[in-house]
Amino acid sequence: MLSPQIARLLDDPSSVDAFWEQVTASGTPLVEPWRDDSRLVTFLWRGQARTTRVWWGLDVELDRLTGTNLWHATRVVPSDLVTMYCLVHDGDPTLPTDDSGRGRVHIDALNPARLRFEADPADPDDNIDQWASVIALPDAPPEPWLAVRPGVPAGSLTEAPLSRPVTVYRPAGTPADGLPVLVIFDGWTARTAQHVPTILDNLIAAGEIPPVVALFIDSYAATRDALLTPGSDMGAFVTGTLLPWARESLGAGVDGRANIIAGSSRGGLAAAAIALDAPSDFGAVISQSGSFWWPEDDPGRLIRSVATRPPADLRFYLDVGTFETTGELSQVDVNRSMRDALRRHGYSVSYAEYSGGHDYVNWRRTFADGLIAVAGVHA
Repeated sequence: MLSPQIARLLDDPSSVDAFWEQVTASGTPLVEPWRDDSRLVTFLWRGQARTTRVWWGLDVELDRLTGTNLWHATRVVPSDLVTMYCLVHDGDPTLPTDDSGRGRVHIDALNPARLRFEADPADPDDNIDQWASVIALPDAPPEPWLAVRPGVPAGSLTEAPLSRPVTVYRPAGTPADGLPVLVIFDGWTARTAQHVPTILDNLIAAGEIPPVVALFIDSYAATRDALLTPGSDMGAFVTGTLLPWARESLGAGVDGRANIIAGSSRGGLAAAAIALDAPSDFGAVISQSGSFWWPEDDPGRLIRSVATRPPADLRFYLDVGTFETTGELSQVDVNRSMRDALRRHGYSVSYAEYSGGHDYVNWRRTFADGLIAVAGVHA
């Protein structure tokens, strides 16, 4: 599939300079009409390289227009697509470490929409910011809970005196005593890139969810995958240390049926596993793009284990991006399988698929959907 504008360039490569001047003014990627609920999206770059690709939420090889230094690739995508991406030249993909739009790996310099992943100052292996460009097509879902709202008081954030790094969110104007607990994995990224404290402020102020104490458990790069694996020490820390501390020190989390545990990717896998193992401590799970393919040597083990467990009053919210289709067992496949296994065993499951990839630009929006689904006042 070719963009009509690129097709015209193929007929007249001498017009590349005029085309690029127009693109520089209007921005990239090009978005053009298509049929039904789709758009033509054309990624563009101009420069010298052996290879060029778009990577992350989409993985697309760009072609060089013969006789020029213009690279292009057009895809038909849903008109509500939201995802993040970067441009990679001549090598293995990583996320860019600045927003200059230059280098072997870089953001799309002509796209002003971008997402910053702040380095965690407490993690010795996370010492530099990372960046990604963001594409949100005309029918992209709104993000009504993401921005700070005038007149909405911000909850407080303090550090918990525990063996692992945990940040405590307390809602503004509400004592913690008697409130439910929301445990969230990958706490640093959830606070900075996902904006969960602001989302909580807005949802609570609007009366969409009851006040809640959030416990953000930070993850460090060197140990994250090992800790967010079913059967690791994380489960014992959450149920044997974190929740008892919250009950004793804050008076929160006493009623396990009202508590929620949440995570994305590997964190979604861990959240589901811990709640299934300890249903008296948690009444709900939010799993965003959960890695239910785990483990590689016995794929889908947690999914199969659902049928062997005693019935429990657990509510689940699962979501996944429709572009998460790589691998023998894709994220889409395993999340659908987990949904079906949970429902067959009598669990309440809210399930959603969005047009996008495996990234926080989607998870920051759907996190509010998950909270409303499992803890909303009308749930």
